[in-house]
Amino acid sequence: MTAPPPAIVVENLSKSFAAVKAVDDVSFHVPRGETVGLLGGNGAGKTTTISMILGLVLPTAGTITVLGHPMASEAHAARRRMNFESPYVDMPKRLTVRQNLNVYARLYSVPQPAQSIERIAEDLDLTDLLDREFGTLSAGQKTRAGLAKALINEPDVLLLDEPTASLDPDTADWVRSYLEQYLARKNASILLASHNMAEVERLCSQIFMMVKGRVVDSGRPKDLIAHYGRENLEEVFLDIARGRATVSPVAT
Repeated sequence: MTAPPPAIVVENLSKSFAAVKAVDDVSFHVPRGETVGLLGGNGAGKTTTISMILGLVLPTAGTITVLGHPMASEAHAARRRMNFESPYVDMPKRLTVRQNLNVYARLYSVPQPAQSIERIAEDLDLTDLLDREFGTLSAGQKTRAGLAKALINEPDVLLLDEPTASLDPDTADWVRSYLEQYLARKNASILLASHNMAEVERLCSQIFMMVKGRVVDSGRPKDLIAHYGRENLEEVFLDIARGRATVSPVAT
């Protein structure tokens, strides 16, 4: 049986802002039904890469294909089947959770938006918060509302930028468990940018390490840990980010 093509294919992707090369010849694949981590310190190029995959930033060079659609020419077809979440991107604070979700449901042409909102609210324990203004929610409640927004169209590709940042351990664990369940139920694919290495070890089948806009190493978390002779992925991350390790790519 032939394996399905990858959900995301990034090939020789670069982005320059004036004299600054934020992303430099980056290539990677995200297989169907898997979570792949995109790791690096602040300024490594993760968010710029995600923005290009979303079609919000135009690449200087290279190609991006999402679910078989070249983003340069068929972005509209891909966007209907993908979504994005980051706690650093707020929804309008004066709109209620229900109003916000209704806006996004209509943007994505979700059939029966009212019923879809009720369903996702029940799944994410948001029913009692639907008629609260988004700006009045706690950090954990905002994260769940943001996740509802990201899942309102039941995307096949989900891009997550620090999805559990600033959450208490219990809420963060709840979010990770929900993502695992969604992945299994939908055979969806997730590209995850995170600074929480325990989260990455738990969720990701493969990771790509970025430094100064380039992918400097990649592999399964356990293989990278063994390759660098470390106890956990956080130690590997620190070695690479601080230039303490001689990078020699792990076979994938």
